[in-house]
Amino acid sequence: MKTAFIFPGQGAQFVGMGKGFAEDYLAEANEILGLDLLKICFEGPEDELKRTELSQPAILAVSVAANDILKNRGLKPDYVAGHSLGEYSALVAAGSFSFKDALRLVHFRGKFMQEAVALGVGAMSAVLNLSKDKVIDCCKKASHLGVVELANFNSPDQIVISGNKISVKEAGRLCKEAGAKRVISLAVSAPFHCSLMKPAADKLKMKLDQADIKESLVPVIANINADVEKSAEEIRKNLYNQVTGSVLWVNSILKMRSLGVTTYIEVGPGKVLSDLIKKIDPEAEVKTYVEA
Repeated sequence: MKTAFIFPGQGAQFVGMGKGFAEDYLAEANEILGLDLLKICFEGPEDELKRTELSQPAILAVSVAANDILKNRGLKPDYVAGHSLGEYSALVAAGSFSFKDALRLVHFRGKFMQEAVALGVGAMSAVLNLSKDKVIDCCKKASHLGVVELANFNSPDQIVISGNKISVKEAGRLCKEAGAKRVISLAVSAPFHCSLMKPAADKLKMKLDQADIKESLVPVIANINADVEKSAEEIRKNLYNQVTGSVLWVNSILKMRSLGVTTYIEVGPGKVLSDLIKKIDPEAEVKTYVEA
């Protein structure tokens, strides 16, 4: 009977998140980054909060604040994991990063990702109810138009594809022809988790190499390989590869289930991950940090 804390990534943000418990963390983020995240989080506008270089540190700050609420209640995880950006929040919870260092890293990460591909050039789409093999085949057929790759394995019935806008659109069309229930274009500002993010990954590597990263005190399940990471060297390597690699969320949950995890607590804004986990492991108990 083990418990995992799971931390959401970009897309979980909403205006008003963190109100009543994250003020101190957002104020500290303002001071460290020279931004006004507190105002943007609580007052918006929503389009501003969606900006990658702002949403990433904002979600991290709210997630770390929520984690401290659970710590103060005496709740401790046996494992932690985060979806994409959420892996940084998980690493703070595991003692590998200080909040300050994680904030700086995710701010750079968001900035580098936004700069890697011009607005309007990239796209991401969620493919519903189509097998992995068929999605891979459709992406291969569309790849003559540009980059199109599998970015997120979110649940058994949801795979996200990412790349050049024209090739993502064509792959989506082919997925529908192959039997996908739906193909949904995602409102994102860049094509995350594909090879187009290589310039961002290389810039981030320099920042990761300079960062003070410690061996985790709690086992962390890495996005890139759905395996336990503990050493500082593994963490650096995995966070670099994560920028261009797929988020293996289904495999991450199955790994934790194999390790005895029966309860998941979503620590951060929203309940996107809770809904995904219910599809991956229907027998698991899933709560938000408010319910825990």
